[in-house]
Amino acid sequence: MRKYKVIVDGTAYEVGVELLSGAPEAAAAPAPAPAQPAPAAAAGEVIRSPMPGNILSVNVQPGNAVKEGQVLMVLEALKMENEIICPRDGVVGAVHVQAGASVETDTPLCTLQ
Repeated sequence: MRKYKVIVDGTAYEVGVELLSGAPEAAAAPAPAPAQPAPAAAAGEVIRSPMPGNILSVNVQPGNAVKEGQVLMVLEALKMENEIICPRDGVVGAVHVQAGASVETDTPLCTLQ
């Protein structure tokens, strides 16, 4: 039996894990491959959805010059319209969603260059 210390919400617990007979102790699962950076992230700053919802309107297209504070798109969440605001001056490199699309938290919406 192996003992481990697990911390949950700041409280430490000591747990014991028993190895079942016949199961190899090492190499039970292959090591995960290192994460590859998203190509869009390398080309500019990706603007992501702050919450799940539906895209009501997209106010920009690739190649548009945008200013800090400009409304890029409108996201409806919980019956409220939330404006996705441009964080800085730049040029829209890509738009990853269209009006009517459903998005989850952290979904890429557009890329600024």
